[in-house]
Amino acid sequence: MGIFDFLFENNEPKRKRIFISFAIEDIEYRDFLVEQARKENSPFDFIDMSAKKAWKQSEWKRRCRTKIKGCDGVIALISKRTHLASGARWEMKCALEERIPTIGMQIKWNDKGAKPKELKNKKVIRWTWENISEFIDKI
Repeated sequence: MGIFDFLFENNEPKRKRIFISFAIEDIEYRDFLVEQARKENSPFDFIDMSAKKAWKQSEWKRRCRTKIKGCDGVIALISKRTHLASGARWEMKCALEERIPTIGMQIKWNDKGAKPKELKNKKVIRWTWENISEFIDKI
C-alpha cells in the first residue's frame, strides 16, 4: 500500500494521524512540514501539542499522552536544540511507552543535532517527502 492508498471506514478514507514532536524553538520547521503535507495533498494529518495557553505540567502530559495514543505514528524533528527540549523528549519517551511507531527526522542534514537518547534504537532519516512517505506507509 502506498502513501496515497487509503484504508476505508464507512466508505470514507481513514486518514493516518502523525504526531510531530519538536523543540519549541523549531516551530518554524514544524510549520514547514505541515505546509509540505498540505501541498502534497497527503492522506494523513499532523498533530502536535504546542502550548497555545499555559497548562500545568501534569495536565499537559495527560493531554499529550492522550493525543499520542490516538496517533498512528510519531515524527520527532531533530535539531541542535532537541536534546535540551524536555517537552519534546518527554513526547518521544511517551510514544515509545505507548508503542507508537516513532522515527527521528533531522531538520538540517548538513548541520545535524545529536540523536536524543529517547531515540537510541530508532532510525533517523533525512527530511525528504520520500522518506516521510516510506515511514508512514509502514505503519
